[in-house]
Amino acid sequence: MANTFKGRKFGRKRDEREALLAGLSTQLILNHSIRTTLGKAKELRPHVEKLVTLAKKGTLSSRRLAIARMDNNVEAGHYLVDVIVPSVSGRTSGYLRISKEGNRRGDNAEMARISFVDEIKQTSAPLKVVKKAKEVPAKKPSVKAPVKKVAPKKATAKKVSTK
Repeated sequence: MANTFKGRKFGRKRDEREALLAGLSTQLILNHSIRTTLGKAKELRPHVEKLVTLAKKGTLSSRRLAIARMDNNVEAGHYLVDVIVPSVSGRTSGYLRISKEGNRRGDNAEMARISFVDEIKQTSAPLKVVKKAKEVPAKKPSVKAPVKKVAPKKATAKKVSTK
């Protein structure tokens, strides 16, 4: 007998569902609010609330775990820890709200907006990881050694033996 699956499948395999939630959570954290289908919003809320609770620890390992769960988006991970967590520090849970927004034109899917309950105050700019360009040392002017001219060798006739 097969075990039952808790949650929504969205007509996708497990890896695709995990990638979907990671992408949605990244966009929610960077934009503070996103518009998606009601089912995806309901599935996304516990995922992001666990991320925020994890980030509230403030340790390096919790920061790295949060980044790993958001599809290795370093910018979103630092933004979560440095900007969003201080804004929601007064709450112990319930960081997100889902509000229905009617049906989508075309396929009539129920749409919803998921956003943070508290206003996110950007106290400092999010840290952006910028790769430094490698410093190339200045080239020294090269001194060329004089090239000796060699006279071409004279062609010698080869002896052909006849038998």
